[in-house]
Amino acid sequence: MSVGAAIALAVAAFWLLAYVGAPLLVWTAVAAAYVGGLYALGSIGTTGLYIGGAIVGILVFFNLVPLRRALLTSAIFKGFKAVLPDMTSTEREALEAGDVWWEGEMFRGKPEWSKLLDFKRTVLTEEEKSFMENEVETLCAMIDDWQIQHELKDMPEDVWDYIRNNGFFSMLISKEWGGLGFSSLAQSAVVTKISTKSIGVAVTVMVPNSLGPGELLMHYGTQEQKEKWLPGLANGEHIPCFGLTGPEAGSDAGAIPDVGIICEQDVLLGMKITFSKRYITLAPVSTVIGLALKAYDPDGLLGDPNKVDYGITCALIPSDLEGVEIGRRHWPCNTPFMNGPINGKEIFVPIDAVIGGKEMVGRGWRMLVECLSAGRGISLPALSTAAGKASYMATGAYTRVRRQFKVSIGQFEGVQEAMGRIAGYAYRLEAARVLTASAVDNCSPSVTTAIAKYHMTDMMRDSLTDAMDIHGGRGVMQGPRNYLASNYQGVPIAITVEGANILTRNLMIFGQGAIRCHPYVFPEMEAARNPDEKAGLTEFDKLLWGHIGFSVNRGARALTLGLTRSQLAGSPVSGPMAKYYKQLTRYSSALAFVSDVTMGVLGGELKRMERLSARLGDVLSHLYLASAVLKYYQDEGEQAVDLPNAEWALQDSLFKIDEAFREFFRNFPNRPIAGLMKFIVFPPLSGRAQQPSDKLSQTIALQMMENTDLRARYAEGVYTGTKHEPIGRVEAAFQMCQTVEPIFNKFARAVAKGKTPGCYDLDSQIAACIEQQILTQEEADQVREYDALRADAMLTDAFTKEYIRGDVKENDSATEPAKVA
Repeated sequence: MSVGAAIALAVAAFWLLAYVGAPLLVWTAVAAAYVGGLYALGSIGTTGLYIGGAIVGILVFFNLVPLRRALLTSAIFKGFKAVLPDMTSTEREALEAGDVWWEGEMFRGKPEWSKLLDFKRTVLTEEEKSFMENEVETLCAMIDDWQIQHELKDMPEDVWDYIRNNGFFSMLISKEWGGLGFSSLAQSAVVTKISTKSIGVAVTVMVPNSLGPGELLMHYGTQEQKEKWLPGLANGEHIPCFGLTGPEAGSDAGAIPDVGIICEQDVLLGMKITFSKRYITLAPVSTVIGLALKAYDPDGLLGDPNKVDYGITCALIPSDLEGVEIGRRHWPCNTPFMNGPINGKEIFVPIDAVIGGKEMVGRGWRMLVECLSAGRGISLPALSTAAGKASYMATGAYTRVRRQFKVSIGQFEGVQEAMGRIAGYAYRLEAARVLTASAVDNCSPSVTTAIAKYHMTDMMRDSLTDAMDIHGGRGVMQGPRNYLASNYQGVPIAITVEGANILTRNLMIFGQGAIRCHPYVFPEMEAARNPDEKAGLTEFDKLLWGHIGFSVNRGARALTLGLTRSQLAGSPVSGPMAKYYKQLTRYSSALAFVSDVTMGVLGGELKRMERLSARLGDVLSHLYLASAVLKYYQDEGEQAVDLPNAEWALQDSLFKIDEAFREFFRNFPNRPIAGLMKFIVFPPLSGRAQQPSDKLSQTIALQMMENTDLRARYAEGVYTGTKHEPIGRVEAAFQMCQTVEPIFNKFARAVAKGKTPGCYDLDSQIAACIEQQILTQEEADQVREYDALRADAMLTDAFTKEYIRGDVKENDSATEPAKVA
């Protein structure tokens, strides 16, 4: 065998073993057989045999675990422990809280797609469907968002009463305690629909069903606490709020300065609590307050004389407790849901005010992280999806009936570009909402919910911006007719709450995901922190060499799948979606490899390199979002109308993954390592992911202006109401347009061609067309009715100067007079 052939065989064998992830023993056997075979064939002499034998000997050494552990791993173990960054108790609890779900498969580099496709998404029960069709519809019909937003700056009493009396505050409380006991998906559906009518009412409903006393009591409360509070929370007697953030503790919630000093008063064990909370939703009207405090026990009253700082603790107190300052309001972006500060100084509360009782003192951070993770996967994705669906329906209708230069504005390519984004995001938002809420029904996926919160609120912002751009003055002019402005105005609230987006992207998604989702990193850290050093070394040895094999395998897979443009990757399906499964598998392998190299090279420094971390987080996020689209497309029956929308969303995610990787490599500080990683992820001829084409964007934009099955599915989650409601106006014109547009176009062409000379108003133009037999009487009536609906849908509100100044309380808005088309 020639030297060239021998080298080629060695490279091929190495590549194959690395690609399939062969165990070390197989590598050793193959190496021994290779060297022996070359010697037997005369391709190498004695010297070559000695060299090959030495290599095989090294591999044999790595297979002798006790020897390897004593001579090599122990030194690595010692160095690893020396550079391992300190981990605070709050960091540990944040990492350990929640569950690893599908995002773990995408992070590990070799996703088992069957786990996703076999996952049964939640289906609404008959009771939940009935609630959507009755109570939710009734509530939406009661809401006058303009009155709430600009006149009362609060919900009217009948709306408050209806919400309290019909269980809207108790969707997550089990039936055992008088609540509705709804699934996470049902809670999401309720908030989504309400949000399409009023974001302020939606926030009011969602907060008690997200991070609040009800959820904390359900999971951690004592039997006595549940009996005391849950029935009242369920029937609306109590309105809850939860105080976490404060003037000095926002994103860094672990830094809260609020304290509870363990003490005795009149022989009763309790705490003296001092707190200053800000931005607390429902605080001004709450009857019961949940508080996050730091508990200290300077006198050892809890039983441990050596422990003073117990850490974050959650307590529950009545709002009318003497010393509590509550009732003032914040004014969040002119969105008038109840929000305000809470203060208190040295207020004594008994120890049973701690949620979960005395035993739960100091365990509040984990409680908060787990509950916040679940709520983050329900409430804000619901608001975001509502904005996406409403933008889809209203913009599709508006661009069909709004005419400029004698054609619908949806026919202009510039408008279609923005419409394409609205359509693609709407599909991705609904897919992610359904999958994430269904996941929360089965576990507590902390990383997944962080992904959903950040990216879905970001898509909400982009969708509303595009919708506002398309609507122009129709979207800018405030008034009862405007169906975009209040959601547009409230976007910063969604971006900010439950983990500010900048924090979530730069610190949480990859920072938490890399450690929680990786099969080796967190266990290695735990082994290094094991107080039993011998046991820790034994475990670390097993993990370390498994980790190295894992990295080699993922690197080989990434390179191979890059060179073959994902063709060697498997797909669980055939047809148009197969290529997307393959490409996601390729990028999943790339993420696993790049993450390992990055953590190995940068170590603890990565924690401070937030922009690098954020880019890898973007890769992980779009792997998850694209997976959600694939799952949704399958579960919805792979309908033809869905295909272009799914492909747009998938191509957009793949482009953003590609872009995030390239920016990561461009900014990686170690340039040789950056070059190596880039070569493996983007080898020669691997190609670049492309943005969705103009043709694809046009296709889904044009679909927005048609009565498709997809639009009908979106409509189930959007409140349109009658033709006198904000969205109902443009929807009524849109529906009539579907049948009357050819007749209206015939009439408009006749006018444009001068066939109605001397006629300057609609009635005389129609009369002339009837006289010339261009229109029948029936067609003329349809044109007149449609034009009235169309004109009504285009109108904006106008007000008296006195009303704008606030001198007049009742709504005296008046629309401008209808114009002739």
